[in-house]
Amino acid sequence: MNKKTKSAADPYAAREAQKYENPIPSREFIIQLLEKEGHPMTREAIAEALALESEEQLEALRRRLRAMERDGQLVFNRRNEYGLVSHMNLVRGRVIGHPDGFGFLVPDETGDDVFLSAREMRSLLHGDRALVSITGVDRRGRREGTLIEVLERANHTLVGRLFVESNMAFVVPDNKRIHQDILIPPEHRGVAENGQIVVVEILEQPTRYRQPIGKVVEVLGDHMAPGMEIDVAIRSHGLPMVWSPETEQAIAHLREEVEEADKRGREDIRHLPLVTIDGEDARDFDDAVYCERNDAGWRLLVAIADVSHYVEPDSPLDADALERGNSVYFPERVIPMLPEVLSNGLCSLNPQVDRLCMVCDMQLSPRGVLKDFRFYPAVMFSHARLTYTKVAAMLVEGDEELRETYREVLPHLEDLHALYKVLRKRREQRGAIDFETVETRIVFGEERKIDRIVPVIRNDAHKMIEEFMITANVATARFLLKAKIPALYRVHEGPAAEKLEDLRSFLAEFGLRLEGGDSPQAKDYAKLLKEVQGRPDAHLIQTVLLRSLKQAVYSPDNVGHFGLAYDAYAHFTSPIRRYPDLLVHRAIRHVLSGQPPELFRYDHEKMVNLGEHCSQTERRADEATRDVVDWLKCEYMLDEVGGEFDGTITSVTGFGLFVELDDIYVEGLIHITSLENDYYHFDPVKHQLVGEHNHQVYRLGDRLRVKVARVDLDERKIDFAYVGPAQSQPTTMSAAPESTGGKKKAAKKKASRGKKGASKKKSARKKAAKKTTRKTHNRKKTKRSQSKAR
Repeated sequence: MNKKTKSAADPYAAREAQKYENPIPSREFIIQLLEKEGHPMTREAIAEALALESEEQLEALRRRLRAMERDGQLVFNRRNEYGLVSHMNLVRGRVIGHPDGFGFLVPDETGDDVFLSAREMRSLLHGDRALVSITGVDRRGRREGTLIEVLERANHTLVGRLFVESNMAFVVPDNKRIHQDILIPPEHRGVAENGQIVVVEILEQPTRYRQPIGKVVEVLGDHMAPGMEIDVAIRSHGLPMVWSPETEQAIAHLREEVEEADKRGREDIRHLPLVTIDGEDARDFDDAVYCERNDAGWRLLVAIADVSHYVEPDSPLDADALERGNSVYFPERVIPMLPEVLSNGLCSLNPQVDRLCMVCDMQLSPRGVLKDFRFYPAVMFSHARLTYTKVAAMLVEGDEELRETYREVLPHLEDLHALYKVLRKRREQRGAIDFETVETRIVFGEERKIDRIVPVIRNDAHKMIEEFMITANVATARFLLKAKIPALYRVHEGPAAEKLEDLRSFLAEFGLRLEGGDSPQAKDYAKLLKEVQGRPDAHLIQTVLLRSLKQAVYSPDNVGHFGLAYDAYAHFTSPIRRYPDLLVHRAIRHVLSGQPPELFRYDHEKMVNLGEHCSQTERRADEATRDVVDWLKCEYMLDEVGGEFDGTITSVTGFGLFVELDDIYVEGLIHITSLENDYYHFDPVKHQLVGEHNHQVYRLGDRLRVKVARVDLDERKIDFAYVGPAQSQPTTMSAAPESTGGKKKAAKKKASRGKKGASKKKSARKKAAKKTTRKTHNRKKTKRSQSKAR
């Protein structure tokens, strides 16, 4: 077969020609060739079959085959041949480690996870990408695998605590999923001292016969130093926090004002009184809204910062933003996705200045039905920077002083509020699930120690903006689907069959029924939630309903959003802090330019990879922030050891009960071994532990009184001991935490601790800081029960 025939046979030849000056056949075509031949082939044989002859082509083929090998598409065998992974009973994926030493491989393709024994995990660390062979099924019915090849190492640096014992140094990783200690030779210890938190560079990755070896490259500081928890989380989860030199150079010329040249060719909507509505502590404003009544119903404008104008595809800035995937919000600190000159400057819709934006201009019927919409780039002028608190005070509470201060935009705010009420009613009619969960905010005192933990109350202004953003996201998804362009959707699948079966069994115990048969819809969940409102076990039922659902992810394959009860949904409204939104803006720009979808720089395969990456960075951010909050809460509870509190069971497991304390929103574990003298059996369907002899039942949602038995800052765990039934009912949150009453209550609690409590806290911190030694060989055994608890 000649070269011309081969090139014409490649269905992706046009794409390759667009990307490369001297293109060679695509990955898809190489896979097709190996499929047709039916056996592994050497590089020379592949080159001959593809009619590649020049040195440049042969070198390009070598690089492509190596890349396909790294990505787990091909295997290079001992006969120097490339074969298809899919034909060798091999599975590629990412490794998820477990603190007890074993792990799982999450396949890149569909399929169940593969169990990796502790023996196989000796050569692997959490996050690595690997290729494994399926060797059988274990006694629990799980597929078991044997490591064939490590495709990609995820950990090149780690953060942890340095221990020195008998002149031997090692670092215990902060990430408990990394079960191996890092050995530190004396010449690579530097100035680090025993007990300090350090960053290590892995010089030699683990093998089947040897632990990883590293070098201390940075000393973060002493254990429990203020702010240490965030520095540890950033490095432990590999959060990028330094801009590349190329990015620094690229943004050096940017100024605070928008260039006049950049405003040309855009619709001018500066005359419209658009406003931003955010929290008091917000610094980046990526959305502005405007609403007016008209003969057809309502006109709603959602103007979003035009990040795609400043972040060019494949630029250094784009590469850094993609690596981060999203902004990460820690208590009182942010790791932004974009440099501050953009996130808080040019891309932030600050008040009283011109800004570039992408507008979703929507027409809704009098009943809130989305009838029509259009997208266009524009230049806008924010007429006011408002907060949720101020807007609620004006619209709900009728604050006359604020209404006078913002009288110019007040009529449009009232239109916004009126439209919100209409959309809220439609939300209920549509059957979107509306779980009532409590979000909390940490309030710091001196030396960045927690003063109190308060609930965040969502008022009408929060809900109003949420409804407008949802409406714009729905319009965006419809726009992308109509254009048939590759894009990322925010997809949320319904419950899995197994989860659904367990849920129905649980509900049957309460005489309740979830309608919808084998495929319940969001409206069936919403109907059930409405039925149980006012019941004492409503929180329990809501929790079980919530846990039956899957996690929302990013994917180019639109399967709808179950929770919001929409057939299509895409994130459009936050390109400053979410990379998927930036990709959506680029897709909209491409459609508006009049170019066909085939010429869009991202195809479906690329979008699949980008969706997986963005979903992973989202989970990474969640895990990092959760680690920080857990650390802070443990530190907060150090002086409460021995204290008694009322709380609610939030989770039931085979090893015990997780209980959240009233008012301070801290969670801890009552281990099953600390319960009253009996053998307790776990019922996963009913979410309860039942005593074998005394028939005592501990169920999700039950109220208990507990004693704080132990706080382990290293493990980020709090252990409780069961005292008895709760002595009070949970506090109802009818007032905002910032209200005078909330402050007085917190002040009284703080004062009640008195000097004795302060002295006790200081002593507890000193004790925790001095706890810097432990036995190397017994660490995993003595911690086994605690590691299982998380």
